[in-house]
Amino acid sequence: MRVLGLDLGTRTLGVSISDETKFIATPVATIRYEEGDYPYLLEKLEKVLNEFQVETIVLGLPKNMDNSMGEHALMSVDFKELLEEKLKIPVVLQDERLSTVEATNYMITFDISRKKRKKKVDSLAANIILQTYLDKRKGNEYARRKNDF
Repeated sequence: MRVLGLDLGTRTLGVSISDETKFIATPVATIRYEEGDYPYLLEKLEKVLNEFQVETIVLGLPKNMDNSMGEHALMSVDFKELLEEKLKIPVVLQDERLSTVEATNYMITFDISRKKRKKKVDSLAANIILQTYLDKRKGNEYARRKNDF
């Protein structure tokens, strides 16, 4: 079973998937949709869930730098509830502050053209969100094992 990472925008959804060991995240796609057309997104996500045998979804939560919840964060919270209700799968919110900036800077470092960056930034941001979650999870498992000794 795998973990799916999502970066929700107003017209795009970045998608990333973990490997079966839940150690490494890989960007999958950017789904473009009409603003508010969540039924379309749910249809696309159902296919991804079936293809990859997903057990958990990690959805980016774009909090403001002062830790407050702005319009986009509230949109993510609403989308989380919709995903859980319609797809019947647990959804975890992961702080994603600056993930898109980090993804863009990463691609600039590797001299990726602006045109290609625009196509890849959302799936790479989803990848950063998912990898952060996976790394945090690994750290918690290590801490639990350490306490067992």
